[in-house]
Amino acid sequence: MRLGIIGGGQLGRMLALAGYPLGIRPTVLEPGTGSSAAQVCDHIAGEFDDLQALYKLAQASDVVTFEFENVPVESARWLAERVPMFPPARALEVSQERLAEKQFFQSLGIPTPPFAPIESEADFHRAVAEIGLPAVLKTRRFGYDGKGQAVIRTPDEANAAWQKLGGRPLILEGFVKFDRELSLVAVRGRDGQIVTYPLIENVHIDGILHRSIAPAPDLGEELTERATEFAARVLTELNYVGVLTIEWFQDGPRLLANEMAPRVHNSGHWTIEGALTSQFENHVRAVCGLPLGRADAVGFSAMYNFIGEALPTPAVLANPDAHLHLYGKSARPGRKIGHVTLRASSAAELREKLPEWDAQFARG
Repeated sequence: MRLGIIGGGQLGRMLALAGYPLGIRPTVLEPGTGSSAAQVCDHIAGEFDDLQALYKLAQASDVVTFEFENVPVESARWLAERVPMFPPARALEVSQERLAEKQFFQSLGIPTPPFAPIESEADFHRAVAEIGLPAVLKTRRFGYDGKGQAVIRTPDEANAAWQKLGGRPLILEGFVKFDRELSLVAVRGRDGQIVTYPLIENVHIDGILHRSIAPAPDLGEELTERATEFAARVLTELNYVGVLTIEWFQDGPRLLANEMAPRVHNSGHWTIEGALTSQFENHVRAVCGLPLGRADAVGFSAMYNFIGEALPTPAVLANPDAHLHLYGKSARPGRKIGHVTLRASSAAELREKLPEWDAQFARG
């Protein structure tokens, strides 16, 4: 089977690598040459709204998917008329616009932080008065890894945030005093079967994921069941096929939906070594119509991103617990260029080793 992937970053790379053992031949569509994914599979050079390039991808594929959520919805719909494409274009439409996303969650009875749409400066000042400070002002579209947003704690910061982001559709979200950030990676097959991975605990630095721990420690069954039920509502409502991730704020017994990603996700990288079936393999299985694999954790894992630069390979591999993944990308500030996953056999061993791992990979 031939799998087309829109996007040539590290997620596309890991999807391609997951497909080969299953006898699946991947091709990526990516504007530039030498991208992370293009280093390991066939590559069509072209913009994501270039109909000629999209046609080439359709001709080279039995099924098409994507590795990032800012694919033009029109391109996804155009492709879906010519070749099976998963996840569906509606998932892109919902996830690309933060207001639509929050309203979608609420329509399914999934709690979110308080929010208000912003179309004008008057709307902004009204929303600040109603929601209160601290709050977060965000662009509704094209924000990721902390981009397109500003935290507001004081009136002066509110004015600065408006000067920075005003003049386009925005959303103001109430700042949540959460206990921790969690994520749930789930996958739905073409037949409607749903498989979920354990809840993951995440730590972000400057809006970029730094470390994930899986399974998240100190979880009750009720919290896991609630996250799983909420994810099932989203997957079923969208008639979704493939991997979808929902990021949560945990506030005691409450889960508040922050955002969803209709694709494989950074917080799920640990599944390559730390689960019976990785998120990448399960996404490939789902979109290709194959039976899903089990998502049980194998031991206990911590995953660290390398941001901007990676530690020297010998230093990483000298740690006997380490599994290194480099993406073939040049060093650049703020850029994800690799990750490392470390495994422990028990929760107690993970707690014991975590301070050492945190110190070793603090630069990542």
